[in-house]
Amino acid sequence: MRVLPEIVGRDEFAALIIRTDYNDEVAWQAVATGLTQPWGENSELEAHVHLIDDPAWADATPDEVLTAVRRDENLSVVFVADLVTMHSADCALRACDVWAEDEDFDPMYYQELIDSPPPREFRTAPAAVHDVHANLSIANVDFEEFAEGASADPEGVLRPL
Repeated sequence: MRVLPEIVGRDEFAALIIRTDYNDEVAWQAVATGLTQPWGENSELEAHVHLIDDPAWADATPDEVLTAVRRDENLSVVFVADLVTMHSADCALRACDVWAEDEDFDPMYYQELIDSPPPREFRTAPAAVHDVHANLSIANVDFEEFAEGASADPEGVLRPL
């Protein structure tokens, strides 16, 4: 597994977006534009994003991304702009749960979690990124609830409420 650059200067209130596909600049600009639009019930909230647009991340796998971002203790979710993102009509980013999967659970207490682990990722439209990031950051909603919302959509994409 390759070592990716350290992410520096991210405000803990900014959603982290990492670009891993560099084949379509026009598609990337559409994603970036969607991510920087005001959000909220009446679009009253300013978008706070930390965009990583560095070819060193080209073709990074979700596991490589997660290994690199787990250094940030204030991060609960990372959004990846990958090949699917660039080719989907919704510009659907891959939302990845940063929680470490290698936790050692005592089977006596956590057998259900061991047997049926929660979802680790889902797809989200750029307009829903801020809601996901904000709610996971304050533990208002858990990752599994957002993943269930995405799986209920016919295209498997979480959309803004």
